[in-house]
Amino acid sequence: MTDVQVTRVFRWLQQTQKRINLVYGGAGGSKSYSVAQHILLNILCQGKDKRVLVVRKTRSSLKASCWQLCIDLLEEYGIKTVNNKSDLTITRGSNAIMFAGLDDPEKKKSIEFGNYIWIEEATEISADDFRQLKLRLRRKTDTQNQMYLTCNPISALHWIKLQLADKADPRTAICHATYKDAAQFLEQEYIDDLEGLKNEDENFYNVYTLGLWGVLSNIIYTNWQTYDTIPDKVVINGKPIKRINEVTYGLDWGYTAPAALVKLHWYDKNYFLAEEIFYQTKLMTPEILKKIQETTAKSQWEKQHFAGTDEPGSIEELYQGGINIEKAITDVRDGINFCKSRLIGFTKSSTNLIKEATSYKRKEDKDGNVLEEPVKFMDHGMDAMRYGAYTYSKAVKPEILST
Repeated sequence: MTDVQVTRVFRWLQQTQKRINLVYGGAGGSKSYSVAQHILLNILCQGKDKRVLVVRKTRSSLKASCWQLCIDLLEEYGIKTVNNKSDLTITRGSNAIMFAGLDDPEKKKSIEFGNYIWIEEATEISADDFRQLKLRLRRKTDTQNQMYLTCNPISALHWIKLQLADKADPRTAICHATYKDAAQFLEQEYIDDLEGLKNEDENFYNVYTLGLWGVLSNIIYTNWQTYDTIPDKVVINGKPIKRINEVTYGLDWGYTAPAALVKLHWYDKNYFLAEEIFYQTKLMTPEILKKIQETTAKSQWEKQHFAGTDEPGSIEELYQGGINIEKAITDVRDGINFCKSRLIGFTKSSTNLIKEATSYKRKEDKDGNVLEEPVKFMDHGMDAMRYGAYTYSKAVKPEILST
C-alpha cells in the first residue's frame, strides 16, 4: 500500500466510540473523503466479518460520488477487493460494503444489515429516513455499531441541526470541519474560490467556507416541484400543461469543478422540467464526450446541446464525436429571469440540481442590499440548465419569449 495522507477528521473517526457520528462543515473539508478512508482502511482492511452500508438519497448520485470515491481510493492504495458494479458491492475477505440509494422504497425496506452505516449528503434525507436507518444498525458485532452522517450546514432550521447538533445526547459525537482541515488535498484555485466568498456573500461564506449553520435568503428559484418520473402533464397556475416531443441539453464544462449535463423536457414550448444526466469532476473533454455517449441514447445526440464558454476546441471535439452542440448564450441576468418564470421543477433523481437550486441565491453587498447577479459558487448545474433553456428560447425558438 502506498503512503496514505490523512486529515484531522480521519483521526477523529478512528477515535470516536459513539453510536451516531455527525461530520459537518464547509465545502472541501474532507468530510466524505475521510469517512471513505476510514471505512476502507480501518474497517474493510482490518475488521472481521463487518458489514458496511453506504446510502444517499438516490442510487445514481451515490454511484457517482461515494462508490466512485471508494473505487478510486482502493486503486490508489493498491488494495485488492472484489467489486460488483451492478450490485454496487465491495468485498474483501469476510468484510463487505453495500451501496444503496433511498429512491427505491422496496429496497429501502429490505436493508437489514449493518455494523456501520454512512449517510452521505445527509441533509438530502428526511428525519424519518434517518430513524429507519438507525433501526437497521443492529448487526451483532464485537465492537460498537456506528453511523456516520456527512453534510454541509445549509440551514439552521434543518432537522439535523435541531435533532442532532443542538442536543447534548451522550450517544452522539460531532466533528466540525473546514477546508483548512484538508488544504493539502485541495487545489489552490478551489481554496481561492472558498476564501473569495467573503467578498461575494456573507451567508455563503459562513456556510461553505466557515462551515457554520446558516439560513440562506434571496433564493432565486423558489416556485418548483420534484417529480418521480417525467410526467406527461403538469398543472401550472391551475391549468394543465402537456409535455411535447422536444428536449434540449445544457452543458457546463468543469474539471476541478463538476462538469454538468442537464436535459430539459419542454411543455407547450413555454415551460421546462430539468433532469440531471451527469455531474462529475475530473473530466477532460474526451471523457465528457464518452460520458455523454454512455449516459444518453444515440438518438439524443442529434438533439440541441448548448455549452458554456468554449475551451479551445472543446465544442468542436464533441461535435466531431457526433454531438449536435454549439456555444450557448451566456447572459446571466436575462437567462435567470427566463428560467425563473419557465422552470417547472426537477426529477427527484437530480440530487445535485436540487441541492444547487435550494441554495442558488442573489448576492448581497456588505450593507445587505440585494444585487441582480447570483453568488458564483456551486452553480454548475444551474448554469447548464440556463444554457439549455435560454439559448433554445432565444436562438432557436424565439417565439417562446413573446408568449
